[in-house]
Amino acid sequence: MNNHSIEGTPLVHQQFFKVEMTEGPMSRHIVAILMALVFIFINSIMFHTLLSKPVFRELPRYILFAHMLCNDSVQLMLSMLLYLLSVNLQMIPKVLCALFVLFATTTFHNAPLNLAVMSLERYVAICFPLRHSEIVNQKSAGISIGLIWIFSSINLVIDVIYSLMVSPVSFKDFMYCSREMFILSQWQIDMFQGFSYLFFVTVTAILIFSYINVVVAARSASLQKDSAKKAHKTILLHIGQLVLCVNSFIFGSIERALAMTSSSRLFHDLRYMNFLFVLLLPRCLSPLIYGLRDDAVRPLFLYYVRCGFQKVKPSGTIQ
Repeated sequence: MNNHSIEGTPLVHQQFFKVEMTEGPMSRHIVAILMALVFIFINSIMFHTLLSKPVFRELPRYILFAHMLCNDSVQLMLSMLLYLLSVNLQMIPKVLCALFVLFATTTFHNAPLNLAVMSLERYVAICFPLRHSEIVNQKSAGISIGLIWIFSSINLVIDVIYSLMVSPVSFKDFMYCSREMFILSQWQIDMFQGFSYLFFVTVTAILIFSYINVVVAARSASLQKDSAKKAHKTILLHIGQLVLCVNSFIFGSIERALAMTSSSRLFHDLRYMNFLFVLLLPRCLSPLIYGLRDDAVRPLFLYYVRCGFQKVKPSGTIQ
């Protein structure tokens, strides 16, 4: 492979297939859209629940959870939009595509980093309970969220700036929108792979470190065993979410490779599976892990789901 592409031409080959809107593909698109809308609706109710009480707006744990809900909702909306543009082969201005891809890629990478920060918060709460309020507060939560967005966006920001430097006129053109359209040189592929490996290794190390220390703390007689036990189960679920997030990197690479050599039917089947089980599924687990399992959040969430028609008594206290 050459180190440089023709000026303004993507280095990574990507094949596009037009989908005929017959009954089969149409029904699959409807199912995918409805699933995404359902999860966005659930996330919206959960987010409203967190805004309904001052204590949820003040505790770093719930601030990070609220950030996860917003991030996942934005990711779902943008993924749904890009998926529909892809299968219908719709061209949009490159500058608009850059904006869509920037936020879609950033929110995608935000998810595992947010999991790592939330796991560290549980680690500090269980292993250093006396210093928890000193180490983990609103300020540190805000700084963490800011750093998450910076680290997640830096790779694509570099790619977009480089594309703008190489061919600024092309940003006025219409194009088929995809991440690959902003990869013009071999060093960008190497940088993308380097960032992906760094994300995976860093988040995995943090989750394993947090899990081991929380499990050890759970065996200590000086700590509240119920809280520690619940925390290490939560981190285990985070690890499960991380596996699903990593699958998207692997599945995306397989999808792009098969797109160059396979039939349009297989390509769209893979893209559909990728959208449903790799992009949607990890996002729908967020309310389950930190929402429905939380004794303080669950009653309020059920109250708003029932539109306030049935009173629900709190079943626990915030720790």
